[in-house]
Amino acid sequence: MHERLKQLFSFPNPVNEVSTRLTAGGVVIMSALAIVLGQPWILAVIAYGFAARVVAGPSLSPLAQFVVRVVTPALPFEERPAPGPAKRFAQGIGALVTTTAAVASLGFGLTDVGWGLAGMIIVFALLEAALGVCVGCKLFAVLMRLHLVPVGICEECLDLARHHPQLAGSGE
Repeated sequence: MHERLKQLFSFPNPVNEVSTRLTAGGVVIMSALAIVLGQPWILAVIAYGFAARVVAGPSLSPLAQFVVRVVTPALPFEERPAPGPAKRFAQGIGALVTTTAAVASLGFGLTDVGWGLAGMIIVFALLEAALGVCVGCKLFAVLMRLHLVPVGICEECLDLARHHPQLAGSGE
């Protein structure tokens, strides 16, 4: 039982870049729907998804499960491994921003703040989904170079440009 829980609450390393980009596309759609439909409760759903992915990778995220089990296998793309720790850090940023958006909107009635933060999530998730530019991953690498994140967490993340140009922002 303990081993099952440990496996459930782990983050994969490496992750499949195809699935992460498709999940980001789902975040774009959900965030846009929240804004267009004026439904701030959707921000709480998005926040849950980010938090679930931080804690357990795709295991507890309905969006990620749909992508990993249904969408990715149906597409003709080969798996593209990418460093998990940087992606987990990026999910953490998404969790922080969307949780703030949901609390501001639902808890304090500050829907303009929530929509602004949701707009920011759309921009960053769209960069990931459409161009393969993971801003959180780039920030993670910078924090490692500044010795604010220990190198031992992900040596591969130090040189994203060489190993994974799509993560370093140079496209596909």
